[in-house]
Amino acid sequence: MSAPKPHGVPFAEAMKVWLRVAALSFGGPAGQIAVMHRIVVEEKKWVGEQRFLQALNYCTLLPGPEAQQLATYLGWLMHRTAGGLLAGTLFVLPGMVAIMALSWVYVLLGKVTLVQGLFFGLKAAVLVIVIEAVIRVGRRALRNNAMRLLAAAAFVAIFFYGVPFPLIVVAAGLIGFGATRLGSTAFQAGGHGAGNRPALGDADSLLGEATPEHAKPNLAWTISIGSIFLALWLIPVALLWFLRGPDDIFTQIAVFFSKMAVVTFGGAYAVLAYVAQQAVENYGWVTAGEMLDGLGLAESTPGPLIMVTQFVGFLGAWRDHGGLSPLLAGTLGGLLTTWVTFVPCFLWIFVGAPYVEALRANKALSGALAAITAAIVGVILNLAVWFGLQVLFGELRTVKLLGATVDLPVLGSANIAAVALAAACAVAVFRFRFGMIPVLLASSMAGIVYALML
Repeated sequence: MSAPKPHGVPFAEAMKVWLRVAALSFGGPAGQIAVMHRIVVEEKKWVGEQRFLQALNYCTLLPGPEAQQLATYLGWLMHRTAGGLLAGTLFVLPGMVAIMALSWVYVLLGKVTLVQGLFFGLKAAVLVIVIEAVIRVGRRALRNNAMRLLAAAAFVAIFFYGVPFPLIVVAAGLIGFGATRLGSTAFQAGGHGAGNRPALGDADSLLGEATPEHAKPNLAWTISIGSIFLALWLIPVALLWFLRGPDDIFTQIAVFFSKMAVVTFGGAYAVLAYVAQQAVENYGWVTAGEMLDGLGLAESTPGPLIMVTQFVGFLGAWRDHGGLSPLLAGTLGGLLTTWVTFVPCFLWIFVGAPYVEALRANKALSGALAAITAAIVGVILNLAVWFGLQVLFGELRTVKLLGATVDLPVLGSANIAAVALAAACAVAVFRFRFGMIPVLLASSMAGIVYALML
């Protein structure tokens, strides 16, 4: 392999590129990754296809939002730690500001008929968007019967038996790793997909195929950068615990979303399945309907889809505001959620990426990642079913069968308007191939019209 070559991209130019990526980062992780691929690989030719895929595979393995972590990884490859901080922060910033502003609107004007209609329409569109995500990810990930079986097993495990999400991810990774080590080709990783265009080789990219000096494993640097980001992440959590106690809402938010940053693998949709379960059923910070409203806001604003967690933290603190103004408490709760959600993302990249660069050709690791992606399809399907039950039916009943516990809809409680609107969104997405933003806008307008007619 040749020696590293200077890529010649000024930091100021990189800032413009990452601002552009941030401004175009609508559509959930799949759309955001596609935007990055088009700009960074195809247009700018900063990195080659194989390096992009290796970075993506590593970020898929990590807990947290893979699109934001991928931006951090690529920024770090190009311009060291400063580049990673720039790319990762810019990716988050527009969504953070937008969700905070919309959270204020939600609590101040949420009872207004017009706003209620808007969110009624958003929920129907979001349901279809999540279903489309299941199909899209499934087409890419489930390339053979072994992967399809793994996805089905993951769905049954989480939906019917409540198997913890992290356990599903670990089991899938071990299956893929072990099968690949034993010579199976069932979990060979596939490409990101760039149409029929020839893939850009790493050697032909500006970065080249060699590993930059700063990207090589360095134990001293790993310890120092890891210590800094661990402190930035955990010291605020510890201070809240000791100063305000474990039962304080801010402590609960900090601890819960810190745990989420460690255990939620598989991307935004998979994370949301876990957050929805905990925030709605265990903590009572939001209702199922509010969770769907937050997802609608995150889908329709730039930035990581996981920014919906800021909305959850905002509403949790707004409700349990203690002696603070509800709006101030909500704002602090939202910002705290964003801090403990994204600071660990930088930690995982800066600590782990040099070692991943050294393992770019490890087939067993790629097999583990491919198996995890297959299992994630089942997890996202679970999320789609959960959302569908919440949006389309007003009443559910719990049924126990063969050791499984499942909530089934009461058919007589079906919301006919929601069913009709979701069906219209499905036709727009699957038959006429309308984009996400037009569907969200049209469904929201239909919801407003419906609410005004009642």
